[in-house]
Amino acid sequence: MIRFRLTELIADKAFKERRVVSLTEVADATGIHRATLSKMANQPGANIGTDIVDKLCKYFACQPGELLTYVEEDPGLA
Repeated sequence: MIRFRLTELIADKAFKERRVVSLTEVADATGIHRATLSKMANQPGANIGTDIVDKLCKYFACQPGELLTYVEEDPGLA
């Protein structure tokens, strides 16, 4: 399953800039709907297109591997 590290990237940005960074701010800066960002942050395995990954990589100045990671699913939970 793909896990988005959106929450961690927001926290890192907030720490580096010494201020609060909200989902609304990210949504406004990227043009991505806030509900989509919330789904990425809270719903494991959310289906997100590469256009959104591209916008977030540009906003956070990161590579896709810093935004998402692959997590092996536990067969007992399926």
